[in-house]
Amino acid sequence: MNTIILFIVLPIAGIILGWIIRWLYARFQLSASEQKAERVKQDAIREAEAQKKEILLNAKDELIRERNQQERENRERRAEVQRYEARVNKKEELLDQRAADYEKRDKEVADRVETLKKREASVMTQEEEYRKRLEHVSGLSQQQAKELIIKNLENDARHDAQALLNKIEQEAQLTAEKKARDVLVTIVQRLAPEVTSDITVTTVSLPSDEMKGRIIGREGRNIRTLETLTGVDIIIDDTPEAVVISCFDPVRKEIAKVALERLISDGRIHPARIEEIVQKVTHEVQNKIYEEGEKALFDLGIHNMPTEGVRALGRLYFRTSYGQNVLTHSKEVAMIAAALAAEIGGNRELAKRAALLHDIGKGAETESDQNHAEIGAEIARKMGEDPRVINAIAAHHNDIEPTSTEAVYVQIADAISAARPGARRETIDNYVKRLENLEQTAERFSGVEKAYAIQAGRELRILVDNAKVGDEEVKPLAQNIAKQIESDLRYPGRIRITMIRETRIVEYAR
Repeated sequence: MNTIILFIVLPIAGIILGWIIRWLYARFQLSASEQKAERVKQDAIREAEAQKKEILLNAKDELIRERNQQERENRERRAEVQRYEARVNKKEELLDQRAADYEKRDKEVADRVETLKKREASVMTQEEEYRKRLEHVSGLSQQQAKELIIKNLENDARHDAQALLNKIEQEAQLTAEKKARDVLVTIVQRLAPEVTSDITVTTVSLPSDEMKGRIIGREGRNIRTLETLTGVDIIIDDTPEAVVISCFDPVRKEIAKVALERLISDGRIHPARIEEIVQKVTHEVQNKIYEEGEKALFDLGIHNMPTEGVRALGRLYFRTSYGQNVLTHSKEVAMIAAALAAEIGGNRELAKRAALLHDIGKGAETESDQNHAEIGAEIARKMGEDPRVINAIAAHHNDIEPTSTEAVYVQIADAISAARPGARRETIDNYVKRLENLEQTAERFSGVEKAYAIQAGRELRILVDNAKVGDEEVKPLAQNIAKQIESDLRYPGRIRITMIRETRIVEYAR
């Protein structure tokens, strides 16, 4: 029994003892943790205090540095303000000094003005006295003397002006400056129908006069459409079975002619059909232009020509001058220039190329008032041609000075091609009449002894009477003759007027 109790009491006592021991251990651990936590807390507090002190020290140092920096800046600003005040004070002193000087000068000027007024009054009094004495001595009134002086001054001014004009022209010639160009070099060929009617007007035959009404259309719509699309003038008059197409652009004239012929043969004439035919014919003519340009280049063996150059050459196929086809003329000039270069010496290919392009400006589609040489030179410049080619084109009518032998070859070849027998179509009667009119126009002027038309009417040489016409009067006389020729006569190109005044003294020794 005791043993059973013992077995029961001992485990219970063991459990109680173990619990007590664990409780005591837990209390010990808790106490250790609290002590450790207290130590950590104390350490943290001490470290925070140390950091706080360090931060306070750093803040004080930074504040001291900022305060020192601010004091330095304030000192610098005070110094700068002091310097600025010193400059301002100095400027104020200068301004005061200048103001004093200006006041002194104003006073001096006022004194001088007063003195000048007194002198002016005295001079006017003396002038009036001298004028009366002069009128008494000369026997002329003031107005009469003034008119005499003005007349003398006018004569002197006219003489000096003419002398200056002659001097300017001489200097211009010596320095190779361009003289005033005659802008009508090709104006007659392009714009004067009474001179070039065979060039600017073409006739289209009709099967019957009834066709005229169909061409006109209801309320004129057909003829207006055709004129608008082609840019020509269609003249329907009393000429039996024919209409006239007038246009100064040969390409447009050709398009209108071919289109009208096709419309007549087709029989269907209305605005839609007209537009269709004109578009088709325009395309064909443009192709023809390019083909003719290529053919000319192939015949002459010239290569590397840009497309715009080929087309510009092809347009010359439809251009004529006195009945001479300009493209044929250009090819002929190219062959002559090449032959001259081969015989005399020079760049044969360059001369041939320049000669072929010398009249390229005649086919240009432009409304410019420049002559065809200037237009052609500009076209060649845009195509990137050699500067010698450009100069040859611009100089082939002596508008500028040639700068190479090839340019001279082009001038010579152009003159040969234009002047050879049969090159240009003009009746002998019209030719002689034109030269006679030139000479008679010049001979009507006072002081002209004789006038001679030379170079097929391209130059008019005039001999003047040296007793009636002075050196100063030669230039105005030439200008008046030129204006009279321009207003009275119609001619292609331009006419050069050369005035000759000479003094001949004949004496005999016996």
